[in-house]
Amino acid sequence: MGCDGGTIPKRHELVKGPKKVEKVDKDAELVAQWNYCTLSQEILRRPIVACELGRLYNKDAVIEFLLDKSSEKALGKATSHIKSIKNVTELRLSDNPAWEGDKGNTKGDKHDDLQRARFICPVVGLEMNGRHRFCFLRCCGCVFSERALKEIKAEVCHTCGAAFQEDDVIVLNGTKEDVETLKGRMEERRQKAKLGKNPQGHQKLRQGSPKKPASILERRKPAQLPKVQRQ
Repeated sequence: MGCDGGTIPKRHELVKGPKKVEKVDKDAELVAQWNYCTLSQEILRRPIVACELGRLYNKDAVIEFLLDKSSEKALGKATSHIKSIKNVTELRLSDNPAWEGDKGNTKGDKHDDLQRARFICPVVGLEMNGRHRFCFLRCCGCVFSERALKEIKAEVCHTCGAAFQEDDVIVLNGTKEDVETLKGRMEERRQKAKLGKNPQGHQKLRQGSPKKPASILERRKPAQLPKVQRQ
C-alpha cells in the first residue's frame, strides 16, 4: 500500500531504530569538575576545600550552606555527607606559571583560561586538568599527582613533611569505584570516632563504680547494739 500521492514508503522510514545516545562532551565535563565548585557551580576561587569523597568546593560556599541549608534539596547528594566544616579540608595548591587567567586583559572583560590548568603537581609538574589523577592528603591538605606519590614513595608529605597514612590519601574527582572506596573509609572513620568517645566515658564509670557502692553500703550499715547481760 502506498501513502497519499502514490508514494511507497521505504523500510527505514516505517521502522524506527534505537535512538542515538547523546555523548557527553568529556572535555566540558572535565572543565566543570576541575574548575567549578560542586555546591555553588561558581568558578573555584581560593580558599578551595575538598570533602572526604574528593569533590572540590569554594570554602565560602560550604560555610553558607552549613549556615543556611535551604538549598539542600537541590544539591543534597553532593553535600549530604558534609555535616560541619571539619568534614572538609582546605587545599594547599601549587599555581601553574603557564596559566594566564585574566592577565593581559586591557578591555576589562575578565575571562579565565580554562584550556590550561590553574594548578600543577609540585613534584612532577603535571597539570591538574582531569587528564591525570590527583590526590590530596587529609592530614595537611597538600595536593599531588598520583604519579608523584607512586614514583616517590614516602611516609611524609613531599611539601610540608607531615606524616601521613594510606587512609589520608583522598583521590580528587575519582571514578565511581574510587568514590565508593572513599565513602567506605569515611563511614568507618566516623564510626571509629563515635565509638572512641563513648568507651572512654563507660570506662570511667566502670572504674569508679565499685568504690561508690562500697562506701555507700558502709555508711548505711546499722550500728551494732551492745549485748544485754543476763542476770
